Amino acid sequence: MSIEKLTIDAIALLKKLIETPSFSSEENETALLIEDWFQKYQIDYQRTQNNVWAINKEFDESKPTLLLNSHHDTVKPNNGYTKDPFKAIIEDGKLFGLGSNDAGGCLVSLIATFTYFYNHKDLKYNLVLVASAEEESSGQNGLNSMLSIIPKIDVAIVGEPTLMQLAVAEKGLVVFDAKVKGTPGHAAHPNNNNAIYNTIAVLDWFQKYQFKKTSESLGDVKMTVSQISAGKQHNAIPAEVDLVVDVRVNDQYSNQEIAAILQKECPCSSIRPRSLRLNSSSIPIKHELVQAGIALGRETYGSPTLSDQSVLSCPSLKLGPGDSTRSHTADEFIYIQEIEEGIDLYIKLLEKIV
Repeated sequence: MSIEKLTIDAIALLKKLIETPSFSSEENETALLIEDWFQKYQIDYQRTQNNVWAINKEFDESKPTLLLNSHHDTVKPNNGYTKDPFKAIIEDGKLFGLGSNDAGGCLVSLIATFTYFYNHKDLKYNLVLVASAEEESSGQNGLNSMLSIIPKIDVAIVGEPTLMQLAVAEKGLVVFDAKVKGTPGHAAHPNNNNAIYNTIAVLDWFQKYQFKKTSESLGDVKMTVSQISAGKQHNAIPAEVDLVVDVRVNDQYSNQEIAAILQKECPCSSIRPRSLRLNSSSIPIKHELVQAGIALGRETYGSPTLSDQSVLSCPSLKLGPGDSTRSHTADEFIYIQEIEEGIDLYIKLLEKIV
């Protein structure tokens, strides 16, 4: 099967995806476009809600399985767009449009790669492709919902824009709701237990606190107070101050460990995690998938941003065309050349290991 033809078709598919709104939980129409691709290439596939998935034709349960995954949902366009976010526009080698970079370029490149290998016999790994929904919202009906449906996964490539460099680790995320309490009262009267003033020392603690274990690839755990709320009127001292704390977890801690540490040491009146399921992820540098990428001139790094890797328990590599700094920006774009190179590199990478 011609890589050139697959690349042309992949770019055409991305244009259609851009021009079809697919906000998280609203991906039905883009799922149909992906189904059309599989039908065109005579690939047996299944659809579970808005997740479209397939296995290679010669799937063998005795072999390990490699997951190829990216998502077809998008965020909503921000107010800074000067171009129509739902119009696929090519200018100066750039393909503009919502979801072009995050993660449409990755998705169509992986679909083309899977299609290239679909009919191959005697592969070392089985291949499973999942074009997933609800990644941007970390929703319940995305990749996480598929893990009990698709075959058991031994290793994964998650398509997110990395400039085709090897993100061998990714930070996890825990969001905490915290409270600092005090004594409510009238602003005209003395009060030595003002919840707002009490919060000053708590904020200072959050700013200065350092988790002990650092990661070679991901660095330190990063903790940030990102929201604060208190009071309803000028003359009433509130009973409590609400804080939201964003914690980006390295691969030296589980999310449960982070929660236990904060609940023991934090000087808040209370602190509770919203969810513990978005864990850090990594793949050993010595894994053959990483070594194959290094042999192809790729560099390794740790990613601070979250993806569907967080729901996987197997080793996983984040790798894809595009640049994460363009994601969620106004007039989002991906270079056509990045898609061409992405498909070429994905295929060369898999040829080394499968």
